[in-house]
Amino acid sequence: MKYRSGLLHAALAILLFLPVPAMATEAGWALLREGGQVVLVNEAYSLATGRHASEDIENCRTQQTLSDRGRQQAGKMGALFYARSAPVELVLTSKHCRAQETASIAFRDSKIEVFEPLNELSADEELQAHQIEATISRIQEYGGSGNLIMVSHPSNIAALTGVTPRPGEAIVVMPADNKLTIAARITFN
Repeated sequence: MKYRSGLLHAALAILLFLPVPAMATEAGWALLREGGQVVLVNEAYSLATGRHASEDIENCRTQQTLSDRGRQQAGKMGALFYARSAPVELVLTSKHCRAQETASIAFRDSKIEVFEPLNELSADEELQAHQIEATISRIQEYGGSGNLIMVSHPSNIAALTGVTPRPGEAIVVMPADNKLTIAARITFN
């Protein structure tokens, strides 16, 4: 009996010192296994950060691209979705090449479509509001049995959720009125 009590105390001590993101990640995987969730995915690591004036959305050669680390991160993301039995019904992505590359590496066996409201937020406030509204509307309309993945950019995800995601981070969201609540966060390092 004394041995069991000692094990219980040791297990509780370990649980208390586990990082919160690890627990949040496990809760996220549990939700994703059930399906029917909407997941905002931040693009994986890229070669540069920030927006560049010379970036042409129609030409990948003028845009930031994923780094080797970013491609590995996207591959890990897809492998974990598969290994954790998280069904993917549809992947919507920004038109930016680094977001499309993240989507195509991570979810290569899934249906992938460009959804322009996921493009980097416009500098124009009116267009920004339209992007956010269109994205929330698409999330509210979703009713599939698999998970809807939306690959976008830090500024978009921050505007939608109030948190700035890490590269490649996934945020499971649920609609509440005309805003989103965060159900879980999953990191892919």
